[in-house]
Amino acid sequence: MGLFCKIAAKFGFGCSKKEQTPVAKPASTVASSEVKKTAPAASKANKYVLIGAGPASVRAAETLRKADSACSIIMIGLETESPYSRMALPYYLSGMIEEQGTHLRKSESHFDEQNINHVHAKVEKIEPEQKRVVLDNGDVVDYDKLMIATGSRPANCPFPGSENDGVVNCWTLADGRKILDTIKPGSKVALLGAGFVASIIIEAMLKRGADLTVMMGRTGKMVSRMMDETAGGMIKSWCEAKGVTTILPATIKSIEPGPALRRDDDSLTQYDLIIVATGVRSNIEFLEGSGIETDNGILVDSGLRTNVDDIYAAGDVAQGVDFSTGGQSVHAIQPTAVDHGRIAATNMMGGSASYKGSLSMNVLDTSGLVSTSFGSWGGVEGGETATLLDIDNYKYVRLNFKDDLLVGAITVGRTDYIGVMRGLIQSEVRLGEWKEKLIEDPTLLMNAYLAQSLDVAR
Repeated sequence: MGLFCKIAAKFGFGCSKKEQTPVAKPASTVASSEVKKTAPAASKANKYVLIGAGPASVRAAETLRKADSACSIIMIGLETESPYSRMALPYYLSGMIEEQGTHLRKSESHFDEQNINHVHAKVEKIEPEQKRVVLDNGDVVDYDKLMIATGSRPANCPFPGSENDGVVNCWTLADGRKILDTIKPGSKVALLGAGFVASIIIEAMLKRGADLTVMMGRTGKMVSRMMDETAGGMIKSWCEAKGVTTILPATIKSIEPGPALRRDDDSLTQYDLIIVATGVRSNIEFLEGSGIETDNGILVDSGLRTNVDDIYAAGDVAQGVDFSTGGQSVHAIQPTAVDHGRIAATNMMGGSASYKGSLSMNVLDTSGLVSTSFGSWGGVEGGETATLLDIDNYKYVRLNFKDDLLVGAITVGRTDYIGVMRGLIQSEVRLGEWKEKLIEDPTLLMNAYLAQSLDVAR
């Protein structure tokens, strides 16, 4: 297991209508062909439908089953794979884990044993008035309660020619297999993108011995959505020191057959593989006309309820409470998806669970250089900032304060403060006199945490 996986595991990483009379199912109902046969359920058994087969749906399905042995649970997933973790794909590519290690549950029979029907299909639309889901083959699935956890998908490539052979995303297990079938030591690989996912792919490509070229983001920086300019610059320098060539988006015109990148001077650079990692978008297009409110994702309240009765949303598609801003945001990390799944399932059964909000948390291992960012990592208006920088040794600490609260932080090359920073920010511990001490010396984080935590306990 890689350092990132160890850190993630250690710190918890591994938004009424009256009841409708059920309508009769058409002859083409999914139950006759797509859903596995189950033992007859009692007439009053609840029917739960989960759209998506990722971490949120898996946790929701298991939560439902644990509480109710008689209910019907249908989990609809587009891929034919056993449910797996996308965040594990770069580690699969690097050889740290086998393909089986990406699966969310290790037993192939797990969902059958839990009497959870995992259906492989694409949802065409939702019809809330009829309380049913329509699949792209015309089949329908009726529900009592519905949870949408359709996650996200790769954003469109910003350059024409992405449909050419040899151009892939790194999003599915099928993508991963294609990448591994193509690259070998010395293979020329272009990675278009320098965000979180791309930065993890870098390690996998270097471990495989690829000759790697990385296109920076639009800002010309690395991981600009989770790091300030100093931290992003350090990560870029680290990669270049490892032999990675970096280029800017403005130098690329198109992707040509080969595959090849046509540069701004019309020259062509040939590659064995071009990997596109230029961001993601929530899967919400199929909700058009459903009445479900969306923005960047599906808007939900603290109980993960949508604006439509009996419909919930969870995971990467849910736009819910943001801990740092008090607004709403999509927080696309696996631990949030798992929490969402449990809370949504509890409330689908009539509970009153509440999600307190997502704290922005990123722990990134870029070919051995670990960087982190938490909360309002870019600072807040009227706040103060303390920094500690050792650029030659790739070490950096930035602490952001609002009054005497720590509200955001960044580190590069240090893992000793991760739990402390998260604890101080999430617990909103008043620092008192320790704030000034931390501004003078950010390495006193542990001392401040222990001192103020003991004061709170007393």
